[in-house]
Amino acid sequence: MGLVIDTSALVELERGGAGWIAKLGDIGDEAVAIPAIVYAELLAGVALASNAKRTKQRQAKIDALTGIVDVVPFTAEIATEWALLFALLSKRGQMIPANDLAVAATARHLGFGVLVGASDERHFRQVPKLTVRTL
Repeated sequence: MGLVIDTSALVELERGGAGWIAKLGDIGDEAVAIPAIVYAELLAGVALASNAKRTKQRQAKIDALTGIVDVVPFTAEIATEWALLFALLSKRGQMIPANDLAVAATARHLGFGVLVGASDERHFRQVPKLTVRTL
């Protein structure tokens, strides 16, 4: 099995002072991927940077990460998985944030688990047939 990386995991690594690349190396031989929505959230952080230096730093980190980890596009097949999960969780009254639903749909489509920060673990566990790993 592989892992898709949620933004919450990357934020937790950064706040803990760990470099993304070094820490992801600790995962071992598992395949790792970044859903397109996570890439978009990272780019939003670049766009929201308070100054040019911070913009460059953030973009450099993203470029280094995407140099070794594939970004998985949000395809029609993943959109179908998203819709099925949306319907299921809606009927159960257990909706999770839309972006996290896209992460879960990507993971399920690939047959991967999801790597999350501790603060997001609970709602990802509401998604059936999704392996959740926390940092």
